[in-house]
Order: sequence, then C-alpha cells, then structure tokens
Amino acid sequence: MPTTLVTGGAGFLGSHLCDLLLARGHQVLCVDNLLTGSRKNIAHIEDARFRFLEHDITLPLKVEGPLDFILHMACPASPVHYQKWPIETLRTGSLGTQNVLDLGIEKGARMLLASTSEVYGDPLVNPQPESYWGNVNPVGPRSMYDEAKRYAEALTMAYHRSRGADTVLVRIFNTYGPRMALDDGRAIPNFMTQALRGEALTVFGDGRQTRSFCFVSDLVEGIHRLLMSDVHEPVNLGNPHEITLMELAEKVLHVTGSRSKIVFKPLPGDDPRVRRPDINRARSLLDWRPTVDLETGLRETLDYFRRELDSPSSGS
Repeated sequence: MPTTLVTGGAGFLGSHLCDLLLARGHQVLCVDNLLTGSRKNIAHIEDARFRFLEHDITLPLKVEGPLDFILHMACPASPVHYQKWPIETLRTGSLGTQNVLDLGIEKGARMLLASTSEVYGDPLVNPQPESYWGNVNPVGPRSMYDEAKRYAEALTMAYHRSRGADTVLVRIFNTYGPRMALDDGRAIPNFMTQALRGEALTVFGDGRQTRSFCFVSDLVEGIHRLLMSDVHEPVNLGNPHEITLMELAEKVLHVTGSRSKIVFKPLPGDDPRVRRPDINRARSLLDWRPTVDLETGLRETLDYFRRELDSPSSGS
C-alpha cells in the first residue's frame, strides 16, 4: 500500500485528492495549517488509512516510516486569500516547497508540485501551452501568488536536475466544485452565493474577459494520473472550453433560477483578459481530458452551496 503525503490536504482541492487517493488504495497523511483549509472538508473521512496533522509546511516536517508520494497542494489560491496573506503565500512557495523537496529526497518519494495557470500572467497567447513563458507583473497586486508559484517551479526543477529528485509540475487552471469556500472571492463562488442570496451578481470590467472552468472530479483524476506517471515536465490541467465571465454569470442565473440583476465594477489590477489551457500534452502523455460539462458541474456545486448557506454556521 503506497503512502502519500498531501500538503494543504484540508483545502478544496487537497481534500478531494485525499478522497481519491484513499479510493485508489493509498495510505494518506494530510498536512494543513488550516489558514485557508478547513477540518470540515475532511470530517467525512472515517478510514484507518487516513491521518491528519495540523502543521505549517514552512517549518520542517518529519515523517516516520516510508513515504512513496508527496502532493504539495498547500498555498492560498484565491486573490482574496493570497492578498490577505501575501507573506505566508510567498513563504509557502519558497520555504514550504524546499521543505517538501528535502523530505522527498530523504524518503525517495515522487513529489508533485501544484502550480497554476497564473504563471502565465495576463497571457499574450491563447490558449496557453506549457512552452509559453508568460506575461507576469512581478510587483503587481497578484505578484505574491504568481511569483511564489514561479519560484516553486524553478526550485522544483533545480532539485530534479541537480539532485535527482523525482518531481513533476501540474499547472492548474480554474477549477470549481463542492467544498469551495463561500468567501473564496473567485467567480463561481461569488456568483453562486450572490444568486442564492438574491443579491446582484458582481461582474468586474465589461465581463468579456474569459476563463475556462474545470470540475473538481476531472482535475483530481488528471493529477492522480500525472502523479503515477514518469513525467517530469510541466503539464497543464484544465478545461479548454472558454467562456466569458458575462456568459458565466448568465449561466449561474439559469441554473439557480435566480432573478438577480448583474452589476459591473472596475476590473482589479492585472486581472487576466483570457485564460484557456492547451491540454495537448495531458492528452498525449496521460490520456486525460475533462468529461464534466459546465452546466452539470454547476448544478452539483449549487447543491453544495445551498446546503452551506442553509447551515447555521454560514451566518446567512
């Protein structure tokens, strides 16, 4: 039975990965300092092969016994969160990544770094292939996240090339689904909560900027395939179906049945105008492609958000 460490395992993506790994026969050590993660995301797991450790990955981590795989998912991932905790975000990308890489070397474990489409910045090419170097503002309002991930990628490749670490990078594009935080700040949680509360949906800019939304079950399947492969190069994972944010707002109104209006606010600094993954590498190397269409995924996400908003702890 392989043993796998998931940093950020109580987060949105991390908790879904813990579920998938357990289903695939892994023993799972979930590590999270609960800065943006939540025990609620893993409360449903009742499995003797699962263990939770509250720990800040920017501090060295000792693991007893063998370790086969590491999924380094830890990092605030929404603008609301990484702009609230900019230093913590940069430390997670730097010190946290180095600690994980050192542990991987010590244990002989394969380490997957969760990187992001944000390494492409406000891209000048569309869709974005892994060969694109990006258009990133290193001192802008999103720089703490962009540069934390770009540094983490560089550090991971340095360990692979100079120390023989068994590593791989996944560049994750916009992903959504159950267990996203209500205060996440990204488009789908914002639109969902606003529509369910009968509030106006807030569209930034003119709404013509595009995103590509991948349902969480598709994304974690791709990550698992990449983890179990012998690939070392960066691989994009996301849904290549591109949609404007205005179209997304209208689709959320449709699936919720809400009569909320749409209002416009100024575009935040360095907000990408386009975002769409080129997934040819994932198709050829992993035989992976997303299968959940946007409306189906939105309806599953809607059920979760309804339950959350109806719960006493939501404050609604």
